[in-house]
Parts: sequence; C-alpha cells; structure tokens
Amino acid sequence: MDKIGVPTVNGMKSAFGSYLWGAGGGLLYNISRSIFGSGLLGSLVAPVLAGSVIKGETGKQLALTAGFVSFSGLGSAQVQEAQSDNSSAGVM
Repeated sequence: MDKIGVPTVNGMKSAFGSYLWGAGGGLLYNISRSIFGSGLLGSLVAPVLAGSVIKGETGKQLALTAGFVSFSGLGSAQVQEAQSDNSSAGVM
C-alpha cells in the first residue's frame, strides 16, 4: 500500500518521458514492419531494430515486449478474427 501516493510533478514528468520513449519505439516498430512485412522477416527485424535504436534498458524492454507480442499469438488473433468476419459475407 505504501507504493500508492499523491501524484507529483517529477513523477508525472517521469511517466510522460516513459510514454514518449514507448511511443517512439512503437513508431519505429510500425515503420520497420511496413518495410519488412508481417511475415517471419518482419517479425524478427521489427523488434530488434526498434530495440537497437532506443538505447539502454528501455530498448531491451521494448524489444522483449515486441518480440513476445509478435510470437505469442496475440497478433495472429486479430488476423484470424478479420478472416472469419469476411468468410460469412456470402452465406445466405
């Protein structure tokens, strides 16, 4: 319970800085996915490229998270959902 407190200016600046690093990494990730595609090559290159551009622990965390999302099935669930919506369009 002692980890919850009143928001401070320094705490908000730190959180906003983390948000900006994440947004920048996400932008680099999306750009590299659009260049290399969403296949195996794009799934490998995008997290590595985004993680290497952002230095330090933040880059490592970004690459870890992007790699996990790419290969955990979370990204493929959206593709399967979109395909299942289109398959029933001509039935009736």
